[in-house]
Amino acid sequence: MQQGREYSMLQANQSTLKQPSFTKYWVSRTLSSTSFQMLSVAIGWQMYQITHDAFSLGLVGLAQFVPMVLLTLIVGQVADRYDRRMIVFLCQIIEGMVAALLLIGTIADWLGREEILAAAAIIGACRAFEGPSSSALLPMLVPKELLPKAIAWTTSAGQTSQILGPTLGGLLFSVGPVYVYITAALALLTAGGLSFFIRVRTELTVKKPEPVTIQSLFSGLVFVRKHPVILGTISLDLFAVLLGGATALLPIFAQDILHTGPWGLGVMRTAPAVGALMMSMILAYFPLKRAYGPTLFGALAVFGLATMLFAVSKQIWLSLIALLLIGASDVISVVIRSSLVQLQTPDEMRGRVNAVNSLFIGTSNQLGEFESGTLAGWVGAANAAFIGGIGTIVVAGLWMVLFPSLRRLKSLSES
Repeated sequence: MQQGREYSMLQANQSTLKQPSFTKYWVSRTLSSTSFQMLSVAIGWQMYQITHDAFSLGLVGLAQFVPMVLLTLIVGQVADRYDRRMIVFLCQIIEGMVAALLLIGTIADWLGREEILAAAAIIGACRAFEGPSSSALLPMLVPKELLPKAIAWTTSAGQTSQILGPTLGGLLFSVGPVYVYITAALALLTAGGLSFFIRVRTELTVKKPEPVTIQSLFSGLVFVRKHPVILGTISLDLFAVLLGGATALLPIFAQDILHTGPWGLGVMRTAPAVGALMMSMILAYFPLKRAYGPTLFGALAVFGLATMLFAVSKQIWLSLIALLLIGASDVISVVIRSSLVQLQTPDEMRGRVNAVNSLFIGTSNQLGEFESGTLAGWVGAANAAFIGGIGTIVVAGLWMVLFPSLRRLKSLSES
């Protein structure tokens, strides 16, 4: 009987990427995320080449981030009321068209500061709609028992994009920005084509959405607040990443502490993504089956300890090991959090809840970099990273007390 269950699980593990709609989804998401990373590199470099102004460079990131904050409530409503597949398709096509316009503007030499900021804002708005819609679409593509594995595969796509995107964008930009925009435009249009041909599982029924009211606009936030496991998981990730954002300080470590120069910075920026990719592939083949709560808090403890190790390291090889552990432990948290949000949220609410989740993730990343930079300005980069690691562990311990249901969580279906 045990061998039969193991064989059945092996068949299930092998079947995830063999499902045509999920495969199209995975390739489409990889192309879209990689293109976004490429465009972010190219837009930033080109803005600085045109303006030679650090403030204008900062506005590019702000232009991409602000739409996500402003559109959070609207994005959730749209994702729960309309065909999520078509939302993803339209966003990817529009992003591809923006890349094509950046290409034309570069060739025709009319691309300036305002045009780049407008392009960044449009891409940011599209990503604001695409992210939650794409996340809410995933449970409609695979059986419930395969969802954690599908999330692990999807996470691996994101980590692959974070490795390939900036590298490929930088290499192509060194030849000329037009090559970045051509590649990104073609990849995004291909991603859109794949999204268009995705088919959801036929056994799913679509419920008629409730009328748009003030209550429904905030229903995603209300749902998260009323479910301690989801609230605890999302808020835990928010504060842990907020305090443990040592990666924002990598330029200081590369130049002033490890004395490696630009090559060391590049390798260190890649290390967390490599660690995350390795762990996501492990989880794709050997998914978590039990003790989700203890595993989540254990991963956060490793994240905090690895951050502290990175802070005190004076050798590049030891720093890279610490960064690999940071990326790997963070992915465990991402997979557990994403699985909980997807499995414990009704399909008709997934768009709104995923929009809230995306806002928390974006906020933690942006504010985490700000917090780390500010603290480093007061106490130094090494001390700031060490304090951040301690803060992550303290937050994990505090959340174990505040959310006992999360601490005791054994199954993804528990609430």
